[in-house]
Amino acid sequence: MLIWLLAVILLASLAALGYRQGAIRVAMSFLGICLGVLLALPLAKPMTIPLKALGVTQPLVLWLLPPVLAFCLVSALFKGGAFFLHQKIEMYFKYKAGDLRLSLFERLNARLGLCLGLLNGTAYFCLISLVIYLLGYWTVQMDTGAGNPWTLRLLNRAAVDLNQTGFSVTARALERMPASYFEAADVAGVLYRNTLLEARLARYPAFLLLGERPEFRALANDATFTDLRVRQASLAELLRCGPVQTIVQSPDMLRHIWGLVQPNLKDLRAFLETGVSEKYADQPILGRWTFSPRGTLAAIRRNQPNISSTQMARLRQIAVAPYTRAHLVIGLEGQDGRLVVKDIPRPSTTPGAPLEFQTTQGTWEGIGERYTLKFALGESEITALGVIEGERLTLTLAGQPIVFEREH
Repeated sequence: MLIWLLAVILLASLAALGYRQGAIRVAMSFLGICLGVLLALPLAKPMTIPLKALGVTQPLVLWLLPPVLAFCLVSALFKGGAFFLHQKIEMYFKYKAGDLRLSLFERLNARLGLCLGLLNGTAYFCLISLVIYLLGYWTVQMDTGAGNPWTLRLLNRAAVDLNQTGFSVTARALERMPASYFEAADVAGVLYRNTLLEARLARYPAFLLLGERPEFRALANDATFTDLRVRQASLAELLRCGPVQTIVQSPDMLRHIWGLVQPNLKDLRAFLETGVSEKYADQPILGRWTFSPRGTLAAIRRNQPNISSTQMARLRQIAVAPYTRAHLVIGLEGQDGRLVVKDIPRPSTTPGAPLEFQTTQGTWEGIGERYTLKFALGESEITALGVIEGERLTLTLAGQPIVFEREH
């Protein structure tokens, strides 16, 4: 197995190196490993400064690379110090202690170095197992077995072997990652394996406005990406897709997405499984709403029971027909209510002029069943009162009801 092969190679090579270098240098190297592990995270933030100065902007790289560089830096300092310490002690025994003591020192130094080399090999094996476990937790869940580069296939094979051999228990004992790291991997794996859940993901309350951004609209309308998802293409193929590249190469976008995902991971997982969000249950207005001509006409008739058929036909023509394309996207931006009104007719002062449609943004506030929505319409600022009844949202504009139905 790959993990056993890695263990044998590490232990054998570092034991041989320890025998050659001696106990002093190997012991200092072991101290450097231990201290490097302890200081890797505290020193990670300062290590991002030179990386940013070199032009590195990818959040994933700035998250993964600094701890590794911090560990290597601390370990290198100890190895450098060990070289000079070993040289001084060796010079003492070589020129001042006599041949017998020199011979005893060299034998003890080499044999003890071999034993400490095994300790170093064990430490490196545990660290490498930890890295394999943390990265493999993500990549194994999104492995299709084809189309991935050899490096990713090797990582996945090592992660599977790590679990089968039981060494994953050691990795789990060493890892100190937040729970959100593993929860996010589980959600990503569920979405990757179940392409039909993407439609449900787009309806999650926290992501409603994210889906209206140009980058995600382009992704949703990209035929190549859709084809890749239908045939469950490899992660490498998906990342090469143009709209995905646009998102991945934008550090601000990635930070924004993670800011939405991280606080909602548990609720998001439950939503993907059940279609119900307990976290946002007290705000039923969150969602996508499409204009309902039939519901609007029924609401008008309820408000005006004595309306004549002629008046009803006129209202259908001037107050209902223009709104057939209208729909709302009502979501949250942080803690603030935001909405997007799409394809709503622009007010016109010219009789008989063709309809012009606009998309505008606004805000909302309220809780439960009653809300106040504000948005710009033409040159005017519109305030509408909204009431939710089951799967219907009724807005009252200038005394006129307009009914929307929730998209599913």
